[in-house]
Amino acid sequence: MKFPRQATIFRRQLDAAPFAAMFFLLVLFMMLASLVYTPGARLELRLPEGAGLPGADRPSVSVAIDADGRLYYENQWIQEDELRRRLQAAVAKAGEPLTLIVQADKAVSYERCLRLALLAREAGMTDALLATLPGPYAVPPLRSPP
Repeated sequence: MKFPRQATIFRRQLDAAPFAAMFFLLVLFMMLASLVYTPGARLELRLPEGAGLPGADRPSVSVAIDADGRLYYENQWIQEDELRRRLQAAVAKAGEPLTLIVQADKAVSYERCLRLALLAREAGMTDALLATLPGPYAVPPLRSPP
């Protein structure tokens, strides 16, 4: 069976109005999307740099401290007493010892990091590590041919 074909090749000039309308709608949606609050997206940490440091080889729990000294656990702001309870629950839930990873901003004092490590010790954790950014990659020197 042969179907009649009535399609023709479009040979006129394209109209710019539909493209402009779609562009402005896209701009509008992008502007509105930037106003939507995303939990945890406003925390900005400037971690110190360190090269050649070891990582955690056991299960770990991360706690972040921003420049103002606020604590964040599981991407949520939390008070110290509530953090202690949540860390105790995490230690009880895990079958093996946990390591606390402290993601502290550069502006956080050593005393604040130490207080967090002691809080983790009270919760049952024995190790605490400070998170760092990797240092710049050093290119090894070229060997001269023998």
